[in-house]
Amino acid sequence: MSGVVLQAIERPDRDTDVCRVGFTVSKKVGGAVQRNRAKRRLRAAAAAIIQNPQPRRDIVLVGRKATLTRPWDALLNDVRRACIELGVLDPEASA
Repeated sequence: MSGVVLQAIERPDRDTDVCRVGFTVSKKVGGAVQRNRAKRRLRAAAAAIIQNPQPRRDIVLVGRKATLTRPWDALLNDVRRACIELGVLDPEASA
């Protein structure tokens, strides 16, 4: 997706049904201020989109330069589409 890269892995060996979410932005995006802004945007997008994820997953949202300037609705759509493609969200439930 243009605004975000999403990585997910299933953890069948875990006893808990929790889905863990992490955020990262590299120095290629910019200085500390830009990286923190990108992470704040990713956290807000994840909170809005990832309501009932599949259990026993580790999800990492990786910010890109476009994360800083991407319109909010487009960033939400990027996160939603990436989650559906990776099987983190049920397509019918997230519509």
